Amino acid sequence: MNFEFDILSDVLNSLDICGSLLLHESYTAPWAISVPGAQQLGKLLRVQTGTRAVAFHLVERGYIELTSPQLGVKPMVVEAGEMVICFSGSPHQISQGTEPPSISVEYVLSGGEIPFRCSADARSSSLLCLCGIFYLRDTYLNPLFAALPPVLHAPVSQVESFQNLTGVASLIAKELDKPSAGSSFMVERLLELLCAGAVRSYMARLHPQDPSWLTGLRDPIISRALAKIHAQPGHDWSVDSLAQSVELSPSRFAARFKTTLGEGPMTYVSKWRLHIASRLLNRTEKNIYEIASDVGYDNLAAFTRAFKRYFGEPPGAWRTRHESVRTG
Repeated sequence: MNFEFDILSDVLNSLDICGSLLLHESYTAPWAISVPGAQQLGKLLRVQTGTRAVAFHLVERGYIELTSPQLGVKPMVVEAGEMVICFSGSPHQISQGTEPPSISVEYVLSGGEIPFRCSADARSSSLLCLCGIFYLRDTYLNPLFAALPPVLHAPVSQVESFQNLTGVASLIAKELDKPSAGSSFMVERLLELLCAGAVRSYMARLHPQDPSWLTGLRDPIISRALAKIHAQPGHDWSVDSLAQSVELSPSRFAARFKTTLGEGPMTYVSKWRLHIASRLLNRTEKNIYEIASDVGYDNLAAFTRAFKRYFGEPPGAWRTRHESVRTG
């Protein structure tokens, strides 16, 4: 994809992705660890409001079985060279072997005794797993986050086109095995790359006929329209002007856009504008009129109505509530 405006980078940047490690352990089967849902995990890790804590598990040796209410009865098997990212934030359990009573991740992080932690001489035949958190900011109305599966199962080293992830995972392992000055900073940056790489690998594996924002990035017509919207969110867009920019009739453009993304072009424009507005409210000192103008609203009342429709409260109240949580 060679766009004048890199849409995927724009939306990845809007999430302010960062990462931290929770565990890098070798376990001997049978074992099981339970991980709470995103809200409880956020409280445990003292995550600020507006930030979502997303658990991930990368298997370096052996395999794990992941069970979650969203996966149904059958567990997801994650083998060496694969990772899972639980974007839905659903509580889940990772395990191996005949399932014993699980130990909570909170207990593990508190330094409690782990009965299934393997001895040094047994590590070559045991599981080696890296577990951590990706922190994503302002996910609401973010089209990338909405397009991701509840649980993303990504190859890291098994498919040639994803070798970039192999290198990232290898660098993380090296920093953990032989930490030195700056290792913490290095690992956090590498985790950002790992998350972005997993998203790109998922995008590459999507069927072209699946309606999705990520599928839209691969459509030469729709991607051009999205690039226009993202490059100039405050522009006075209409179906006609967007269609003209990609040299299609308005009816054909609108139909193609909705078939590809699952929603109409002006609905998408509205959602992206309001997503940007929520970020500006949360991250800047701009007044509400300035923000409304930045995202294409000349009328403050119209902006307030649109914001309340999606966020459930006026922009001023939304900003005040988020500020009180941050400072409380």
